[in-house]
Amino acid sequence: MAQETSSSLFRDLQLPSGRRLKVPTGLFIDNTFHSSAEPGRTFETINPVTEAPICSVQLASEKDVDLAVKSSRKAFETVWGLHSKPTWRGQLLWRLADLMERDSQLLAELESLDNGKPVSAALESDLQESIACLRYYAGWTDKIAGQTIPTDDVNKLAYTRHEPVGVCAQIIPWNYPIQMWSWKTAPALAAGCTVIMKPSELTPLTALKLCELIVEAGFPPGVLNCLPSTGPIGGAALSRHMDVDKIAFTGSTVTGRKILQAAAQSNLKKVTLELGGKSPHLIFASADLDKAAEQAVSGIMYNMGQDCCGGQEIGSRIYAEASIYDKFIEKVAAHAKEFSAKVGDPFAEDTQGGPLVSEGQRDKVWGYIQSGIEEGATAIVGGKGWNGKGFYILPTVFTGVKPDMKIVKEEIFGPVVAVGKFETEQEAIELANATTYGLAAGIQSNDHKQIHRVTAALKAGTVWVNQYGVLHNNVPFGGYKQASPRFWRSIGPPADPEYTSVKAVHWDFS
Repeated sequence: MAQETSSSLFRDLQLPSGRRLKVPTGLFIDNTFHSSAEPGRTFETINPVTEAPICSVQLASEKDVDLAVKSSRKAFETVWGLHSKPTWRGQLLWRLADLMERDSQLLAELESLDNGKPVSAALESDLQESIACLRYYAGWTDKIAGQTIPTDDVNKLAYTRHEPVGVCAQIIPWNYPIQMWSWKTAPALAAGCTVIMKPSELTPLTALKLCELIVEAGFPPGVLNCLPSTGPIGGAALSRHMDVDKIAFTGSTVTGRKILQAAAQSNLKKVTLELGGKSPHLIFASADLDKAAEQAVSGIMYNMGQDCCGGQEIGSRIYAEASIYDKFIEKVAAHAKEFSAKVGDPFAEDTQGGPLVSEGQRDKVWGYIQSGIEEGATAIVGGKGWNGKGFYILPTVFTGVKPDMKIVKEEIFGPVVAVGKFETEQEAIELANATTYGLAAGIQSNDHKQIHRVTAALKAGTVWVNQYGVLHNNVPFGGYKQASPRFWRSIGPPADPEYTSVKAVHWDFS
């Protein structure tokens, strides 16, 4: 359990590793930490291992949102945006990446403390990916360009300019706090936008700690502000604010709809969304079953199923060809049991899975497990409660599933997988596409013709073949249907079209 010593807007935490870390707990506006404009408004962030409070954090009110927006607007119109040199923005992003690399161990431990994921996963995956993301976009700052367009008149010139959108509100989830912070921050700052970051109220600490690195890297005041708050207060105020030019959100489809509605009813701000998912993983008879089983289990169990990096609920619906189903199930069960044996203390070196992020999330996932059992599915692994402290859920593998079961249809966001079977390729495609989402899908097959057919038929923004959950900063990431109606992580020039507006210039020089 983390221990705190009282101070104004900082807390001195003792991490389970024995290291001590001073963590800011205030609102970050104009490169300094502040109390809420409404005195006494705070919330507690909870350690998911001990179920005890880590510390209290200032809660941003609507007044604080107004202050942050004014700060961001001033920075955009004076020292950032079109008033900043692209190469300088790149240098600052690269410097920020260097600082994150320097502090990786402490950031990973703080992430684990607040979120519950293993320190090793935060250090070796989340931090490394985040640093790489910042450096990738640092290289793009001076490469965002328009084009010269031929016209029918030799005395006239037409060209385009790609200009930063302006003030961008970024609402990030709790499952990958640092990585989502980087995904939202890097492309926006690279394009010349200013950022107002709203971290999840469940995991605000690393976002606030990164604000100190923003200052140390040399970013001017107002370029990045950070407002820990709840969705109904801070998130709603940002969504409907008349001086926010764009809002980007990662989270539930229900909340995404509310953000779209607020944007439409206010200033029709630009909106990008990454929403829910129920991603399929198809296992064909020609696949390497050992590799397929290992990847199927790691796909859904990684981050204890709380995953949106590789498509939300990556591989939570597995369908295996009937001829190899029994053999495949045996291998899946073996890998799942092996993973279950390594669920425990996130600060232990050999831990692969920690607790879920909160009591509410734990209870929600447990409700789905009970539902699966009540509806007639068989839990061949897991399906039992956790004995002891912490918001833990044991990995659970269901067989005997039917398409109308809740565990098959609905997003669980936990270490729970439903394994079904199919007879034909066409049936596999129909089962995979039988969802309102379409963020990602996977195929395990060594039949090249089949791979091309099935890849083309799947309604998903990302399809993995003989691998799962792999992403690259220079490859587009987005979804179909209700998973991601307007979200791309990278699309050539990174901020085009999500963080720039295109201006057409027509010049008669006759």
